[in-house]
Amino acid sequence: MGALLEGTVVLATGGFFDVDTGEAVIRTRMRGRLKHRKRKTDLCVIGDRVRLSLVPDEEGGDFAGVLEEVLPRRTVFSRRHPGPGGRFKEDVLVANLDQLLIVFAFRDPPMHARLLDRFLVIAEHNRIEATLVGNKVDQLVPEQKALLARYADLGYPVHYVSAATGEGIDALSACFAGRISALTGPSGAGKSSLLNALDPSLGLRVGATSDRHGKGRHTTRVASLHRVAGGYVADTPGIRELGAWNLPEEELDRCFVEMRPFLGGCTFRDCRHLHEPGCAVKAAVDQGAVSSERYESYVRMLLDDER
Repeated sequence: MGALLEGTVVLATGGFFDVDTGEAVIRTRMRGRLKHRKRKTDLCVIGDRVRLSLVPDEEGGDFAGVLEEVLPRRTVFSRRHPGPGGRFKEDVLVANLDQLLIVFAFRDPPMHARLLDRFLVIAEHNRIEATLVGNKVDQLVPEQKALLARYADLGYPVHYVSAATGEGIDALSACFAGRISALTGPSGAGKSSLLNALDPSLGLRVGATSDRHGKGRHTTRVASLHRVAGGYVADTPGIRELGAWNLPEEELDRCFVEMRPFLGGCTFRDCRHLHEPGCAVKAAVDQGAVSSERYESYVRMLLDDER
């Protein structure tokens, strides 16, 4: 075996892994010994840094390299695997992520604060910078812009954009350079359309929002990384089920940034901020320092994870 090449996985599908080495994108297959390692997470996903060896042309077939090693991950954007039994398996969507851009539309499909809070909790738990993107600003619903403004008050960057008109696209583009980013959010929010607006040469497939149920149609089937504006950007399939992976109950409150100043001020050290007397978080809610809507999101996540 000669010297190994190192690169970033930009596509993982059907047992093949496309690796960008900086000089070329090489299609690889995973070395058999890696496949048989027991792990509680995905072996290799987009964003992973890997080492590979090249194979002779006459042996390559549908691939030109062999993936020999997956390097340790700095960060992950993951969730509990959706479906029955999902709480026992991690579903890693992107590895080595620097920032998560959570895309919601102002209309079709409507914005849901509960889902937005779940994305933010996962970003906070994994120490990934989160940015909010309100797409389809040309179809602005004032109440939903007011909702995003409340998150801006919490310190989250917010971009108001339109893939259709180009509004806000240049400002959004400026945050990608030198970073691995992911566009995520519900189906139909316009993630692929935004990437096409950022780089028209991508030509990603897009689809209309479902009129019958008001939910977006999945147009991205396989997660992939694209070179955009001096960095990598992941276009991920639309998410309708999102549960945090490996988030201990006692750490959930820290994932709500506005609760942090009040943690440690409760009478009981193991306070869950539900019905306990002397709860500093509940007092902050009563005083308006923590919004009742965000507190309700916290309670729902806490109780949902017990089921």
